[in-house]
Amino acid sequence: MANDRENAWLNVLERQAGIRRALIVHGNVNDVCYSVNTQDYRPVMEVVLRRLKQKGFDEIVLWDRFSGVQNVSAEVQRQIAREAALGDAQQAPSGEKYDVGNQEPAEPQAPGGTPPSAEDFLATVYHHMLKPKRGRYAFVLDWTHYLFGDVSRPTEQERQWLLALCKALRNAPLPMDAANIDKPANLVVLACNKIGGVPPSVYQANPLVQEVVIPLPGRVEREQFVKRTLDRWSLRQTLSPGSSGFDDFIDALEGFCLRDLQQLIKLSRQVKGDPLTTDQLVNLYKYGEQSSPWEDLSRDKLAAIEEVLRRRVKGQDEAIQKVRNVIIRAYTGLSGLQHSRKQKMPKGVLFFVGPTGVGKTELAKALAEFLFGDEDACLRFDMSEFNHEHSDQRLVGAPPGYVGYEEGGQLTNAVKRRPFSVLLFDEIEKAHGRILDKFLQILEDGRLTDGKGETVYFSETVIVFTSNIGAAEVSISPDPEEAKAMFVEKVREHFSHTLGRPEILNRIGNNIVPFNFITNDDFLMQIARAKLEPLKQRLKEKYRIEDVVFDDEAKALRSLARAVDRANGGRGMLNEMVTRLHDPLADFLFEQETDASHYAGRTIRVGQAGASAQFFFRFE
Repeated sequence: MANDRENAWLNVLERQAGIRRALIVHGNVNDVCYSVNTQDYRPVMEVVLRRLKQKGFDEIVLWDRFSGVQNVSAEVQRQIAREAALGDAQQAPSGEKYDVGNQEPAEPQAPGGTPPSAEDFLATVYHHMLKPKRGRYAFVLDWTHYLFGDVSRPTEQERQWLLALCKALRNAPLPMDAANIDKPANLVVLACNKIGGVPPSVYQANPLVQEVVIPLPGRVEREQFVKRTLDRWSLRQTLSPGSSGFDDFIDALEGFCLRDLQQLIKLSRQVKGDPLTTDQLVNLYKYGEQSSPWEDLSRDKLAAIEEVLRRRVKGQDEAIQKVRNVIIRAYTGLSGLQHSRKQKMPKGVLFFVGPTGVGKTELAKALAEFLFGDEDACLRFDMSEFNHEHSDQRLVGAPPGYVGYEEGGQLTNAVKRRPFSVLLFDEIEKAHGRILDKFLQILEDGRLTDGKGETVYFSETVIVFTSNIGAAEVSISPDPEEAKAMFVEKVREHFSHTLGRPEILNRIGNNIVPFNFITNDDFLMQIARAKLEPLKQRLKEKYRIEDVVFDDEAKALRSLARAVDRANGGRGMLNEMVTRLHDPLADFLFEQETDASHYAGRTIRVGQAGASAQFFFRFE
C-alpha cells in the first residue's frame, strides 16, 4: 500500500474537484507518478484522469488542440455534442441568449481528421457547464499553455475563448439540494506546465477556480520509487534501504523528477566496464562527468595547499590559512558539504576584504587552479556592472516575454558550463541590493532558478566575494591586527547599517578574511620576481630571446620596491614595473632591428643607474 504522504497533491485534487467549478493543474505535469490502481508508474495526467473518475464523474472528456477530444467513445462524443446543441436552443435562466461557437452538434473527428477547434470545444464546455444534462462531466483541457499566446495581451480570438470559459464558470448552477449536494458538479480542468500559461483573469480573485500544484517528487516519492525498482539498478554498491548509503543516494536525488530516475536506471545499465557508484552516476547524469574534482582531492595534495597558494600570493599567510581551513572542512565533511547529500550549499564561502592590490583576486585564481587544475575555473563577475535594480536579470536571465530571454543569465549559464568552479564576485559592495537576494538563495539552498525555469546547482562551487570596503578609511597601521580588525568591522557596518541586510553576514559567518597591507620590501620583491617570469616567457615566444638577466637583481628589485606607494599594495609594484622596466625595454626593442630573428638566442642584460630605479639594456 502506498504511503499516505506519497502524491499528497492527488488528495487535494480530489477534494477540490468536489467543490470547485474549475481547477488549474500545473507544475510537474510531464512526470510520472505511482498509480495504486495499476501498481506501477503512469503518466501524471493519466493518473489525474483516473482519480477524477473515482471522484464520481461519469465521463472525463480530454481535449487538446492537436488530438482533439480523447478518453471518451465516439458515441459519448456525439451525445455530448447533441446535448450542447439542445441546450443552445433553450433560454438560459437569466433570460439571456448566449451565442458562442457553432450551434450544430459537432461530430467526433475520424482518426487522422481535423480536431474540433478551441472555439467549438469551448462552446460545448460552455453549454454543459450552464445546462448540465444526464451525466456529470469533467472537461480537461490539456497543454493549456499552448492554447494562449501572450497571456497579458490576448488576441481578439483568445478574448472570445476566455469570455466563453469565464461566463461558463460564473453562470453555472451550483446544486445545493439534498440529492446532489454531496455529488460533484460539471468541472473544467486546465492542465499546463506553469500557471503563467493561463491568463490571470481566469483565476485571480475567483473563488470558483482553484490551483492544484504538482510539485517535484519529495523525499517520500523518491524513496518509494527506488525501493520499488531495487532490482533494476546496476551499481557498484547494493542499494539497501535503511543504510546510510541508501539515504545519501535518496538525498542526492533532490530536485530530480521521477522520469529523471527512470533515465538514471537506464544510464546505470548502459555504462560499460565496472558499474558506477551512486555519486558517479549522479555526476554523470547532471554534469556529463563520472568523477568530481572534489573526489579526486587527496590528503597529500591538500596537505600542500598552503605551500602551493603561497607561490602565487605573497604576504597573506593568514588569509591562505583561512582558505585552507575552509577547504579542509569541506573535504572532511565536518561542514556537511562533502559526501553528505543532505546539504546542497556551496562547498565553501569566503569574503576577502582589504586594500587594493594585495592579492584578493589572485588568491581566488590560485585556489581555482589548485582545486580544478585550471585558472580558468575561476569565473569572475565584476559586480560594479550589476548596480541597477533590474541587473539581477543579467545574472539569472530575463523572464519570458522580455528581451534576452533566450540568452539566459550570465551566472546561471556559466555554472551550467562549469559546475566545478570558483565563483568570484569582485567588489560585491557595488552591486545593487536586489542582487543580494540571489546570493541569499545561493548560500542557503545552493541553487537558483533561471529565467527559463531551469534549476542551476551551486553545490560543487566555492563562492568568493571580494570587497574594498573600508579601504578609503583604514590607513596603514604599525599593528597589522588592528588594521584587519578595522576592515572586518567596516564590512559588518556596511551590511548591517548601510544596507540593512545583516542576513548576508549570517550566511557568510566567520569567513570574512581581511588581507594585510603590503608594506614589506621583501614581499614586494617576491611579487616582482614572480612577475618577471611572464615577461621572460613573452620575449622568448615573440622574439626567441633566450633570457633577461640583471647585473644585480636583488638591488634592482629593491629599488623598485622603494618606489612603490604602499597604499597600492602589490598592484603598485606592477605599475612601477610597467613604468620603470617594461616601457624602457619596449623602447629599446623598438629602436633595434625590425627583423625578429635578430634577437634569436640572445640574452638581454639589464643594468642600473646607481641606486635609483632607472634601467638600461644591452644584448649579449
